[in-house]
Amino acid sequence: GMPVGPLAVNDEVSLELTWNILDQTRRDEGAAYRPGPTDALLEEMVKKQNRLGKKNRKGWYDYPEGGKKKLWPGLAQLIKPAAAQPDVEELKKRFLYIQALETARCFEEGVLTDVRDADVGAIQGWGFAPYTGGPLSLIDTLGAAGFVRECERMAQAYGERFTPNKLLREMAAKHETFYGRFNPKQQAA
Repeated sequence: GMPVGPLAVNDEVSLELTWNILDQTRRDEGAAYRPGPTDALLEEMVKKQNRLGKKNRKGWYDYPEGGKKKLWPGLAQLIKPAAAQPDVEELKKRFLYIQALETARCFEEGVLTDVRDADVGAIQGWGFAPYTGGPLSLIDTLGAAGFVRECERMAQAYGERFTPNKLLREMAAKHETFYGRFNPKQQAA
C-alpha cells in the first residue's frame, strides 16, 4: 500500500494544522457543519493533550530523541474500540475509497481540473497507493458504477462521509471513466 501511514502523515503535517483547518471549517459553515467521527479526538489531542505532531515530538506517535517513533500509548485511553472490528481488507478499502471519493469531490468542485494532476499529485504528494495509478485511476479501474455501489454500502455502514457525489453518480449511470470523460489529450488541444 502506502509508504507512510495516515497517522504518520498527519504527524508530519501537524495535528495542530489539521485542528486549525477543522476549526475554521466549522466556523465558516456554522449551523451547516456536520461533525466528523474524529473531531472530538483531534480536539482532545491538540487542545488538552498538547500533542501537535512531530514538530513537538508528540502526536499520534511519540518521537524519542535518537529513537524510533512509537504509537502513543495514551491513545488506548482516548479511543474505545468497537466490539466488532472490520477485517484488514475492509480497512484497506475504506482508506482507499475515502481518499478517492474526496479526490472526485475536488474534481467536481473545480479544485482539480486535470485527472493526471489528481493521480500523480496524490501518489507523489501524500503517498496514495501507487499500485492503483492514483485515486481517479482506481475509480476508473473499478468502474464508476461499482465504486458508487461500494461507497453507498460504506455510507450505510460507516456514515455519510462515504456518500458518492453527483459527478460519480452521473458517471456511473453513463458508464463513464474520468480519463474518458475528462480526456487530458482533448484538454490540451
